[in-house]
Amino acid sequence: MFRNLLYRLFSDDVEPRPLAAEDAEVAIAALLVRVARADDHYETSEKQRIDRVLARRRGLNADEAAERRAAAEMLEAEAPDTVRFTRLIKDRIALEDRSGVIGAMWEIAYADGRRDMDEESMVRLVSGLLGVPDRDSALIRQKVLDDMGLQGDRA
Repeated sequence: MFRNLLYRLFSDDVEPRPLAAEDAEVAIAALLVRVARADDHYETSEKQRIDRVLARRRGLNADEAAERRAAAEMLEAEAPDTVRFTRLIKDRIALEDRSGVIGAMWEIAYADGRRDMDEESMVRLVSGLLGVPDRDSALIRQKVLDDMGLQGDRA
């Protein structure tokens, strides 16, 4: 499955085609995995949070979410650099979904209850590449921190 997705994502189509819903979710999940791995510590708490985010976004059960995360882990490992990878995803997901993706990335960045500059930098980079302004990303970040019961500067 993920080999076909890699081909569809990284083919040299002149006009990028939107991805099927499931493929788009795996690609987005790969971004979440990339955020979680940004600090070189991919912890169980981050994997569990990714599973919860995936389940919430598309109404998956726990097994389906874990399976989608596993596919995303393989895709993320094979994906090119973050800039190219994110630009390709941007061309294939709907604009209205991008804020939700940024919220999910902030949620993953704080899944372990710690503030990590590598993860925060990754979310900020991806936000810009997805066309979400810094101000909007900061507002989304604050909402995520509030929803998670974390204080903005002490996460």
